[in-house]
Amino acid sequence: MSSNLTIALTKGRILKETLPLLAAAGIEPLEDISTSRKLIFPTNHDNVRLVVLRGVDVTTYVKFGSADMGISGKDTLMESGSDGIYEPVDLNIARCRLMTAGIKGQSPRQGRIRVATKYVNVAKRYYAAQGRQADIIKLYGGMELAPLMDLCDEIVDIVDTGNTLKANGLEPWDHIADISSRLIVNKASMKTKHQQIQTIVDAIHEAVA
Repeated sequence: MSSNLTIALTKGRILKETLPLLAAAGIEPLEDISTSRKLIFPTNHDNVRLVVLRGVDVTTYVKFGSADMGISGKDTLMESGSDGIYEPVDLNIARCRLMTAGIKGQSPRQGRIRVATKYVNVAKRYYAAQGRQADIIKLYGGMELAPLMDLCDEIVDIVDTGNTLKANGLEPWDHIADISSRLIVNKASMKTKHQQIQTIVDAIHEAVA
């Protein structure tokens, strides 16, 4: 490996599933990421480092070239856009669904509706494609509370098992997209560090397959 390379990783459970894929590509951190408070980690390659970020920030770091590669959820890519980014490998981890949801037993309301979500851009595109008028309310968490408190008519959110919705008297309605984590690469880095990056991409692709 030649020039310096920075790989941005997503905190949390995605990180645990990412590290074995990186190991398959011959890249391993020199210390235990799970027990450290550091955000930057050296690896077994002098010129490769890992940075650990919130999922929403990974795409920003890769998009602006502060990181050459990264691991990001498809939901984040859909929301923030993928300008300046390649998406060469679906890692097939952290799988879930992006869906609309509402109070159990009710039908989606007709006419103009209010929708609570942290996926504002995705929601705008989705309802526009449906030909439905929707006022989008930005929330950062606790999405299940919004319909119960009459803040909105329905929500757009990630659904894994559906247990959290069920526990709060909600149910999933319409499927928007299947979500999983993706390997992403800065387009400029792919040109200037092509061989180095392509070797990693190929190894991770083989590990996933």
